[in-house]
Amino acid sequence: MPKELRKRGKRKKAVNEEHAHIAQDQEPEVEEEQQSGPSWIVPRAEKEVNPEAPFGYVDAEVKAYFRTVDDQLKEWQENWEPAETDEDVDPNENRRMFLMAALQEISGKERELATDPDCAGGLERMAYSMDDFVRRVFMDSLTGSYEQLIRHRFASHVVQTLLTVAADTIARESRGVLPKVDGAEDRGQLRTLTQQILDFSEEILPSLPALIMDPFASHVVRELFVLLCPQLFHADAPHKSQAFVRSRKSAAWKAKQGPLRSIFGKDADTEKGKASANGGAPAFRVVAQRYVLALRERMGANEVRSLAANKVACPVLQMLLEIEADQGLSDEPGSLMDHVLVGLITTYHNDPSATPEASDYLSTLLRDPTSSHLLETLVSRCPEHIFSMLWPTYFERNLKKLAMHPVANFVVAKALERANTDNLSFVLNELRESLGKIRQTRVGVLRALIERAANLNSLEAEVCEAVCFAFEVESEEDRKMFIHCALSLKGISEYTAALKAKTVAPPGSEPPEASPKKHSRKPRETAADSVEPTTPGALLAQSLLRLSAPHNTLVLDSIEALPSDELVALTHHPAASRVIDALLEGAQTPPRARRALLRALEARFADVVDDRVGARVGERCWAIADAYFKEKLARALLPHAARLAAAPHARFFVRGLALPLLQRRPEEWRRLHATPSVLAAAPAKRADPAEVPPPAETEKKEKKRKTETERDGKKRKRGDEIDALFDGALGRKVARGALAPAPRGGVPVEEAEVEVERVVVAAIQAAPKGAGASEGKRKKTKR
Repeated sequence: MPKELRKRGKRKKAVNEEHAHIAQDQEPEVEEEQQSGPSWIVPRAEKEVNPEAPFGYVDAEVKAYFRTVDDQLKEWQENWEPAETDEDVDPNENRRMFLMAALQEISGKERELATDPDCAGGLERMAYSMDDFVRRVFMDSLTGSYEQLIRHRFASHVVQTLLTVAADTIARESRGVLPKVDGAEDRGQLRTLTQQILDFSEEILPSLPALIMDPFASHVVRELFVLLCPQLFHADAPHKSQAFVRSRKSAAWKAKQGPLRSIFGKDADTEKGKASANGGAPAFRVVAQRYVLALRERMGANEVRSLAANKVACPVLQMLLEIEADQGLSDEPGSLMDHVLVGLITTYHNDPSATPEASDYLSTLLRDPTSSHLLETLVSRCPEHIFSMLWPTYFERNLKKLAMHPVANFVVAKALERANTDNLSFVLNELRESLGKIRQTRVGVLRALIERAANLNSLEAEVCEAVCFAFEVESEEDRKMFIHCALSLKGISEYTAALKAKTVAPPGSEPPEASPKKHSRKPRETAADSVEPTTPGALLAQSLLRLSAPHNTLVLDSIEALPSDELVALTHHPAASRVIDALLEGAQTPPRARRALLRALEARFADVVDDRVGARVGERCWAIADAYFKEKLARALLPHAARLAAAPHARFFVRGLALPLLQRRPEEWRRLHATPSVLAAAPAKRADPAEVPPPAETEKKEKKRKTETERDGKKRKRGDEIDALFDGALGRKVARGALAPAPRGGVPVEEAEVEVERVVVAAIQAAPKGAGASEGKRKKTKR
């Protein structure tokens, strides 16, 4: 090398030599690892798994395509309209082809899409439009990964939606309705969705204690319980669980996605699905029992009790207690209910006459916002002899404090639903001095007290007296004001003072010291000054109407004493109108009270129905009215027929009354509307002498009807020749628009049509041949 290219400095050691030394040091270790197995086996390098994408990431092209599919499905679901095609072509064929093309594109990428934050919502949207076969194929592709999927933040919602829509398919499979697929013999046997749900239950059962505590997997487990036991957690079930599958936060987030339904129309949705509330597949009941027994074996008493204080696990424990009670497994030592009740069931089985001591754990559950829902389930589902031990131990000792507590009062109201007569009498005596405060803030306890007395048919007079004491009702004048006090949840003195303050300072007037700011809000009327009806007050009044007569006269007499303006205002209020509905349709309402209400509304019936809420009240009044009152109500609407026909809400109600027919032909209108009222189908009761009119009054009404009929008959013109022939063939017994079958002994419909046709043809043949032409010529010459 030339001298000018040489550099001074100490010569460095070659890098290759260092690597050689390191390789020599590591060679023995590699040889030791290779000696553990055959030389041709190469150990696999461990890859780090990203918990956010455990099955890998979705390609950008697939994600962009799937986003387009999601937008199109959302547009179809929000604005569903049948496609404009020929009658011979299926209007949903294009949508079905679009969906199948999207499903084929995502085939093999279901797990990656389910765990992707941008694509998971689209899979949920597609699940509602899948048919039974596609759902089976899609869920079969996720088999073996369910435990990992339901722990994922986004994939858990996809699995939950699949379980929700699976109820429709399972209901059809239980009836033997299975889709037929051609050419599927070579691909193997596809499991039914019922079998896949059973396999899914077996797959996640070993990890049940951990899944209950997981914030993402717990709601999937709850949805599984709803699918396994639909008769328990159906909306109309008598002992439905207090824990819904979705929380308020989850429901609010779900609402942002828009309507989730099938893109093939409303008929498809209704046909697809109504899962039977009587019970699912027989094997589902066995699986639900296995879940209860598995949790008993794997968790001790303290571990089960710790679930009650956990916001995630508490709703799941509630559903497990419901399943355990439904299958008759609660009344056993060591059951889940026994663990939560701190061994109360074990104590009873050891010594039925023992008096247990109050536990601090259950006392804490009474006042905890999360655990109180669990205690409500325990109180409503525990055996009767266990409830008889719970009541004196935890409720009788602190009834006043619990009834006034913002959380415990709900548990007290639930316990009152199972109270007997002795318990009810004790509650009335214990809470008498606190009824005024309970009426103001914890009205649910007072309402539960009234409804339990109505169900037991005992202590109803004492309950009415307690209600009067709570609302400060003493004199007859106070009883007339009771409905206003009950709706506003105010005592007589409070309501009178608020009414005077409202009269002096009408609503909308601002105080002079209010500073005129640009964004200042208007002074809101406080609850103490408001006299408007409230929803809890309306529910309280409806509960009082369920009492048997004469104990419900406290509300009936108060409504009957209202002026017409205030009564019409009640029918227009969204909450107060429900009290009128309960009065009209209540089984304990005497007929005299219904007739009195109809008489009071008759003069202002046009004002009642000319409102969004009042139109519904008018329909209820029309449904329970007899033929006599129907005519009176219809005649009250005649002067306002033109205004009501153009009203936005009353026109739908007035359209079915046929008011022009009542003016022109009253007899035909009476025959058309001479249908029995809704209450005619009810079991016959003892006739009230107040509702039966005297014979003299009946004769006057009959004479009045005959006079009106003769007057209308004179005004009516004679018909032409064809009308006479119609009357001779059919008589005047058939009303226009009447769809009722012919009476006994009358002419059948088919024979009447043939007779009419024969008479009309004969009349046409008998007419002069040149009459029509000559008349036409005369008219032309006159012009």
